[in-house]
Amino acid sequence: METERLVLRRWREEDVAAMAAVNADPEVMRWIGDGAVRDEAATRSAIEAVERAWEHEGFGLFAVEVREGGRFAGFTGLAVPHFLPEVLPAVEIGWRLGREFWGKGYATEAARAALRFGFVDRGLNQILSISQPQNTASERIMAKLGMRLLHETVDPSAGRTARVHGLSRAEYEAGERRTGARG
Repeated sequence: METERLVLRRWREEDVAAMAAVNADPEVMRWIGDGAVRDEAATRSAIEAVERAWEHEGFGLFAVEVREGGRFAGFTGLAVPHFLPEVLPAVEIGWRLGREFWGKGYATEAARAALRFGFVDRGLNQILSISQPQNTASERIMAKLGMRLLHETVDPSAGRTARVHGLSRAEYEAGERRTGARG
């Protein structure tokens, strides 16, 4: 898929090292799980799991690259949040971009495309997004997407507070009609 400035695509071998560099940045990983950084082996394993999810679920995380120059930026997309069993069955939208791509609107742009993919192309009825309360940047993106806070809980995989946000297909469609948004 393409947006005005981005390409959302399946993963390639050369993405492993680029994503590993993103995952090795403590500031990027600060609000992910327990905040631990991940090495190249863990990144490769995660990308392999993402590709299996695509085959099994029909959706997954897209590699995101900036159209101008083709630079790898990170990921956005859909996943089943197995780390938070209390919300299952569910689909979560998430994003993770390298720091050099922060503050440019890329995460919101990519997430809007992934949300559309989930609701329009895959026919999902609800999409969640899960954050830690201090991750105000991600929560601003959730608000821009039209998501609302559903409840707070504890992420058992990290022992941290998790805020569960959601958007239904009906809410998404009403927002699209209201704004006349496309893609």
